[in-house]
Amino acid sequence: MPVPARVTGPSGCGFVLDGRTGIDAAPGTEGTERWLRSAVGAAFGLALPPVPAGRDDAVALRLDPRLGAEAYRLDVVAATRSVRITGGDPAGVFWGAQTLRQLLGADAFRRAPVRRGGRAAPAVLTDLGIEDRPRFGWRGLLLDVARHFLPKDDVLRYVDLLAAHKLNVLHLHLTDDQGWRIEIRRYPRLTAVGAWRSRTKRGHRASPLWDDTPHGGYYTQDDIREIVAYAAERHVRVVPEIDLPGHSQAAIAAYPELGNTDAVDTAGLAVWDTWGVSPHVLAPTAHVLRFYEGVWEEVLELFPAETSPFVHIGGDECPKDQWRASPTAQARIAELGVGDEDGLQSWFIRHFDRWLAARGRRLIGWDEILQGGLAPGAAVSSWRGYAGGIAAAEAGHDVVMCPEQHVYLDHRQDAGPDEPVPLGFVRTLEDVYRFDPVPPGLGPDAAARVLGTQANLWSEVTENRARVDYQLFPRLAAFAEVAWSTRLPAPPARDLADFERRMTAHYRRLEALGVDYRRPDGPLPWQRRPGLVGRPFDPRPPDA
Repeated sequence: MPVPARVTGPSGCGFVLDGRTGIDAAPGTEGTERWLRSAVGAAFGLALPPVPAGRDDAVALRLDPRLGAEAYRLDVVAATRSVRITGGDPAGVFWGAQTLRQLLGADAFRRAPVRRGGRAAPAVLTDLGIEDRPRFGWRGLLLDVARHFLPKDDVLRYVDLLAAHKLNVLHLHLTDDQGWRIEIRRYPRLTAVGAWRSRTKRGHRASPLWDDTPHGGYYTQDDIREIVAYAAERHVRVVPEIDLPGHSQAAIAAYPELGNTDAVDTAGLAVWDTWGVSPHVLAPTAHVLRFYEGVWEEVLELFPAETSPFVHIGGDECPKDQWRASPTAQARIAELGVGDEDGLQSWFIRHFDRWLAARGRRLIGWDEILQGGLAPGAAVSSWRGYAGGIAAAEAGHDVVMCPEQHVYLDHRQDAGPDEPVPLGFVRTLEDVYRFDPVPPGLGPDAAARVLGTQANLWSEVTENRARVDYQLFPRLAAFAEVAWSTRLPAPPARDLADFERRMTAHYRRLEALGVDYRRPDGPLPWQRRPGLVGRPFDPRPPDA
């Protein structure tokens, strides 16, 4: 899981990891060697010591660039009690090791041995050959830690869950109207004030219910360094998102001069305690540009270019009412000659596109950055359906497809009354499995601009790890197969029965990992949220 491109075998011979097994790691594969020892070795109580090249009873790790980026070949040779994993690059070796872990059974996903008769019992592997490579280079998940904060250890856990499914991008949504989650040392009020709200709406914003417990939290700069390094060791890139010019009420609450002070009084503004789109947006002033350049200077130091070449600036859902009422904003529109408020938003995006490009980074933003003209080097996260991504790709821009109608995993999984806080469209496991990131009719040149795909989980109603687990799984497993597998046919022809059969084994892996997934027959009693108002849409979304 995901299904590999090619499998040969098995025969009748047997191989099992045991106390004789060691690791024969070639140069460049040391990261996977460490991971095998700490994860698989710990699960079975095995030391998996280093052994000389060519020895029997070994897991051999090798590189062969001819295989290509992230590709791997896994061979089980029972006669020599050995496994050989060859990767086109270090990431390919690591993905091959993830496949080996799955082959060893659900107990390989535990943190300590499950004793049976006094010993650990990994699965017996027969002679087997697997060849595999990813369909897309961008296979991502967005975690919204701004609306509801996730502690650092939860983020590290989700990095491991991404890696277990061969997903390789973690998009961290770090700032929004409801909270600022990253320490910026030159602007301490961003976290001292902006990381905390006095109360929280329970359910959709139409709900009359409130949780009066103050909510908040943030990651220190060392926390961020740890997350990025931990992810890089597992070949997961972390993409930070700092929202601008909209979704900025938490920042304006911390530093009121960032807002449109000639149109509204920002002095008493607090971090927003409800959901939706705040009217408070950044002012189009030189001070605001310098302020956010200072933010980005610290962010770029925390997210090195070699692991995070893309940085996300949001650019979505920016209400223009305050700009229309602001003499400063209107004067800036006239001075720049950008025509209107959409042009002013484009000016914001283009400024940071140039600023980031000069520092060796690529800007990516939500598809609203198309409004007023797209910055030349920018890439697009297409969330409002396929249309924005199609337009961007046909104009020569790179695209990550994450349409709300298909892969927003905060949307409900069933139309029944037991779903917790029913939001959005019904997106079943089958619906996600039949998603295709490349829409029909997209020409080959434009299709080549689709970097990949991403599932997004917004956290207005996922207040803790258990709720995040429920919304993500098992649908994230289906999404991972869509993003990875080169073997899948067109969506209508996909073998759902085979996928569901393989999911039976995968549920046991998720259980071993402690994942609070949604059961096929519906939520367990403690997974429901009776009485919390949601906002369900029509059960079937438009295929836009």
